[in-house]
Amino acid sequence: MPKTLPSDDKCSIFVLMIPLIPNWQATTPRPGQWPRPPAALPAARLVEPSDGARVCVAGLVLVRQRPGTAKGVIFVTLEDETGVANVVVWAKTYERFRRAVISGRLLRVTGRLQRQSGVVHVVAEMIEDLSPLLDRLLLPDFRTELARAGDQP
Repeated sequence: MPKTLPSDDKCSIFVLMIPLIPNWQATTPRPGQWPRPPAALPAARLVEPSDGARVCVAGLVLVRQRPGTAKGVIFVTLEDETGVANVVVWAKTYERFRRAVISGRLLRVTGRLQRQSGVVHVVAEMIEDLSPLLDRLLLPDFRTELARAGDQP
């Protein structure tokens, strides 16, 4: 279930709390579950938080765009098993997290939700490169027959 921090906090975070597994590489997903980064809101649920809420999304990088007319803004599209999330990375944020934005294959982005003309964006405040988690798929003990994309809710 989604949880929010108490309202007296300076910034409330709307996230799906996923328990952390101490030895993540030594576990095998249960049927109907793919390993996913901790504390990430699935893309399909981005319609739930209010405009301006602080959210965290994670997914595979599909597209990075830096249009010449965008004044240094980078647009990143992330995909998880439920859909896509549009991320806006301002120039200052890009400079802080340059390596992750340029080379990350799996990113976790924390930022403010923005709704404009029916489109939902996450304006990035923090970007983490979680690409090493993808290497788990190559481990000999990872058994794909236990979890299939069609098994996802």
